[in-house]
Amino acid sequence: MGGRMSGRVALITGGAVGIGEGAVRRLHAEGAKVVIADVQEEAGRALAAELGPGVLFARTDVTREEDVAAAVDAAVERFGGLDVMFNNAGIMGALGPIDKTRTADADLTIAVNLRGVLLGMKHAARVMKPRRSGVIISTSSPAALIGGVGAHVYSAVKAGVIGLSNSVAAELRPYGIRVNTIVPGAVVSAMTAEVVAGGVDDLAGAEEALGRTCFMGRPLRPADIAAGVLYLAGDDAAFVTGVVLPVDAGMTGAGGTSPFASGRYEEPVALLGPAASEG
Repeated sequence: MGGRMSGRVALITGGAVGIGEGAVRRLHAEGAKVVIADVQEEAGRALAAELGPGVLFARTDVTREEDVAAAVDAAVERFGGLDVMFNNAGIMGALGPIDKTRTADADLTIAVNLRGVLLGMKHAARVMKPRRSGVIISTSSPAALIGGVGAHVYSAVKAGVIGLSNSVAAELRPYGIRVNTIVPGAVVSAMTAEVVAGGVDDLAGAEEALGRTCFMGRPLRPADIAAGVLYLAGDDAAFVTGVVLPVDAGMTGAGGTSPFASGRYEEPVALLGPAASEG
């Protein structure tokens, strides 16, 4: 199978559903061998069976270092190496006011969303450094950059993913390893459906709910994020490291409503008041 990822091996945590599934499908379609590392066995095994022998499911709880290490080892043993590590597994985790936050919920959120990313980087690096090549991508969130759009602990750990990625990018650059972060906007997925619709299976409800507030005519879908992952993983991004790539229809960079798109200032005018001062 040809394609931009031909001859390469990718491991995707949280690869059984949602954004991870989209990335599995896209990288596989571009020729990569892919390891799906996820706790969701039924969905993960079904996806691997659908896509064929070039895709392996490895049951992986990213809070357990032995699981993450075993998934990386499985990629090496089954497919001969590891070229791309996509740390994507995540949960919404602890929800609620800060003064009522349950510490156990916070600890689990940190364990999955930040410690799991650190473990993925650690074990990817031990394979990639001797080969002096590789790509590590991790999923953050607009909640890392904008207050009020995510739960408190989730926002904190997703900001931590960016800081961790940039720090590791500086360390691994001399080894030819690129480390970047992707920031998806609200995506039609099980996680989003649980928050905005009738539950994890209500993808149609999520599509409808997100469609009412989307910036670009339709909600983001996993395939949109997968396109960003493909870019960061591929040769077109050969000199791209230590960056945060938003795939969010401008939510983090252009979240306001422009007065020049409609209404009073849609046609050009000049406000030429007193020239003395803007203040």
